[in-house]
Amino acid sequence: MKKLNNKIDMFCYRHPRFGIPNLMLYVVVISLAVWLLSIMDSSRTLMSYFAFSPELILKGQVWRLITFMFIPQDTSMWALLFFYFYYWIGSTLEREWGTARFNIFIFSGVLLTIIYGMVIYLITKQSASIGTYYIYLSMFFSFATLYPDTQVLFMFIIPVKIKWMAILDACYFAYIIFFCAVGRYWIGAVLPLVALLNFFVFFAPELGRFVKREQVRGKQAAHFHNTVRQTQREQQSQGYRHKCAVCGRTDVTNPELQFRYCSKCAGYHCFCSDHIFNHVHFTDENP
Repeated sequence: MKKLNNKIDMFCYRHPRFGIPNLMLYVVVISLAVWLLSIMDSSRTLMSYFAFSPELILKGQVWRLITFMFIPQDTSMWALLFFYFYYWIGSTLEREWGTARFNIFIFSGVLLTIIYGMVIYLITKQSASIGTYYIYLSMFFSFATLYPDTQVLFMFIIPVKIKWMAILDACYFAYIIFFCAVGRYWIGAVLPLVALLNFFVFFAPELGRFVKREQVRGKQAAHFHNTVRQTQREQQSQGYRHKCAVCGRTDVTNPELQFRYCSKCAGYHCFCSDHIFNHVHFTDENP
C-alpha cells in the first residue's frame, strides 16, 4: 500500500490540475436537490431510477453508476446537517491534500464500491445494497486522522473532539461487520471493508508511523518505570529519599539541601539545589 500511495503522490505532483475543484460543493448541492425531490416524491419512484442496480446497468442504464452517489442516506431534516458536515470535512481535506489527491480519494472509493457490487451480482445474481455511507465514513476517518483534536458540537450542545466520534464510528463499523459475519451475510460484511480500502491506501504511511511511535512510547514508559523502581529500591536500602545524580549528596547527608527532579532528562533523575539548573541532561544514549 505504501508503494501505491507513493505513486498517487507522484501522479498528483505531475498533474496538479487533475480533478474537479471544490468537488464536495457539487456533490452536496446535487444531493440536496435529490433530497428535496425525494420529499415531494412520496412513492420514491424517482429514487428507484437513481439507485445502484447491476441488472439494470447491464441493460443500458449506465447513469446509475453515478447517480447512486447523490441519493441521501437520510430523508429527514437531519440530512441538512449531514450535508453541511460532509461539505466542511470534504473541503478541508481538499485544502489539505489538493484537488487532485482529494478527487482520487473520493472516486477510488466510489469505483471500489461499484466493482464490488458488480462482482457480487455476477457471482450470486444478487444486488448488494450500495450507497455512499461507507465512502463518506472513510472521508470522516481521514479527517479524524489528520485533525484528531478538532472540536465539534455534538447535538449542537456538547463539545467533543473529532477523534472520539471516529472511535465510536469505528466501533459501530466493527459491530456491523461482526454481526453480518455471524449471520453469514458475507455481502454486508465485506462491503464496508471494500469501501474503506482507499482510506488504508491513503493513510498506510501515517498508520505505520503511528504504530512505531506508540511502540517507542511504550518502551520509553517501561524504561522510566524500571528506573523509578530501581531508584526507590536503592533509596530504601541506603536509608535516604533523594540523591543528587551529579554530586551524590543525599537528603540524609545534607538535610539543608532541596532536591528536585528534572523533566528534561530522559529517565528518573534527581538533583540537588546546586545542580538542578547546572547539569548535563541525561539522554537515552547517556543514561
